[in-house]
Amino acid sequence: METKGRSSFNAILITSILLFVVGVVGLVLLFTLTVPTLGPRWLLFFLITLACSGLALPAAYYLNLRFPSNPPAQASVLLREALFFSLYVDLLTWLRFGKVLNFATGIFLLVGFAMIEFLLRWRERSRFTSDSTEE
Repeated sequence: METKGRSSFNAILITSILLFVVGVVGLVLLFTLTVPTLGPRWLLFFLITLACSGLALPAAYYLNLRFPSNPPAQASVLLREALFFSLYVDLLTWLRFGKVLNFATGIFLLVGFAMIEFLLRWRERSRFTSDSTEE
């Protein structure tokens, strides 16, 4: 079995731990040392993005390992999928602050992000690559 293009789990795990620790430590400091004004609120969304990306990165690796695709998912694809998940959590948090979030909105956003990822992977799969060298 060929593993060209597949990232090693050690690199994914180190990146995931780093993102998660920075995000969680930042959130703890944000909650304990600041008041909820405009600047710290944007910092909250950034730190949620870091923490959720750190949580979603190993899950994205495992899902792409469990359900392989052609071409195999590279590190950039795994990071993009983790960022889509964290962006989804950020949007849910933002809508919850505005008291606009309901179940249907959450499901529509989830389906929208899944469709964007499906179309991006479909585009990657449809690119022509020649395996033979022509003279």
